[in-house]
Amino acid sequence: MYRFRKYLESIVDLEEKDWTLFASKLVCREFPKKTLLLEVGETENYISFIEMGGVRLFIPKEEEEKEVTFGFSFENELISAYDSFLTQSPSTYQLETLSNTILWSISYSDLQEIYDATQLGDRVGRYAAERLFLIKSSREQSLLNDSPDERYLNLLKDRPNLITQIPLKYIASYIGVTPQALSRVRKRNPESGFIV
Repeated sequence: MYRFRKYLESIVDLEEKDWTLFASKLVCREFPKKTLLLEVGETENYISFIEMGGVRLFIPKEEEEKEVTFGFSFENELISAYDSFLTQSPSTYQLETLSNTILWSISYSDLQEIYDATQLGDRVGRYAAERLFLIKSSREQSLLNDSPDERYLNLLKDRPNLITQIPLKYIASYIGVTPQALSRVRKRNPESGFIV
């Protein structure tokens, strides 16, 4: 929980009474690798801080190799099927742990209580929404404007932990190419520092 507090202090002025109330609503949840945190059709009830591990957001398909990975979150980041969380409606995608993962989670109803009782909830909610929007917008623009090589190199620059923490097939899906095309991209870009 200490790391979550430090994370919050980096984005808002945190008053002790607000933290005490907020912390009282947090639940520590631990999951092994490859655990589905949320399935298609379920409603997201949590926004969570990742203390350890990583989570992938993806659209499942009947054939696993055709799944569409469109997001990742790692240690010291927030994770949620945020559209489902905000609207309290069923999710159209899934969340799955990439490794053993520890989350500090707050439920939708508890967060509403925090919103009513403190300014902390509003600030954290706004920050989470803004961060998730910017990640989504940046990825959409990259898919529309950048070549696969540019998408890969930008991903290495912006989120180097992806390359070391997740299977290449997920990275390929995330940048919108097949695993075979990603292999060619990596061969064309030896400056990425990764041997194929």
